[in-house]
Formats: sequence, structure tokens, C-alpha cells
Amino acid sequence: MTEPERTERKPRPAQLLFEPSETVTDPEHFFDLESIDDPRELLARATELTLAFRAAQERAMEFQAVAAAQLADPRRFDRLSADVIAEQAEWTGDYARKMIEFGESLLRGAAPEAL
Repeated sequence: MTEPERTERKPRPAQLLFEPSETVTDPEHFFDLESIDDPRELLARATELTLAFRAAQERAMEFQAVAAAQLADPRRFDRLSADVIAEQAEWTGDYARKMIEFGESLLRGAAPEAL
């Protein structure tokens, strides 16, 4: 799956809700990885986190697609165009249309095609 084209403005990272807020102020802190001395253990834990974040990213993207499809639904009196959805999500218009299609396939329960 390809990343959407981005405008020059960098998106703000979402706060990780399950990490204690006081540790977020320390830029060196990241899920206690900095406190692991054993490189094997560090590799294992960092790999676990990588896989978890990758799965979370994919799941979040599915929710984005469903929301985009719902917002673009022609049965809604307040439906939004793909261009408006693209602007709100900081996507290109083409990517928004693909996400709407992807979301529609998810809502139908069909196996989604690759974007």
C-alpha cells in the first residue's frame, strides 16, 4: 500500500495514549527501549513494537477508509465530495477517491483491493 502524497505541512504525531504522559516529555524515552541493555532483548522488544505499530497503522487506515466512504455516501444529505474529504485528511483527491472505494468495499464486507 502506498503512502498518500503529503503537502509540505508535516502532520502532528498522535499522542500515544497508553504511554504515561510524564515520559512523553523526555525525548529519549520510547516505551522503555532506552533502558534495555541487552541487544537481543532490545531487538526483540523493538521488533514487537514495530509489528504492533504496523498493525495499528493498517487498522487505523481501514477506519479512515470507512469514515471517508460514510462521509461520501450519496444517501447522506450532508455528504462530502472526495476533494473536501481529501482536504480534511490531508490527502490528494485521487487518494481520497481510492480510500472511499476501499471503505465502500469494507462496508460491503468484500475483500478489499490493494490501494
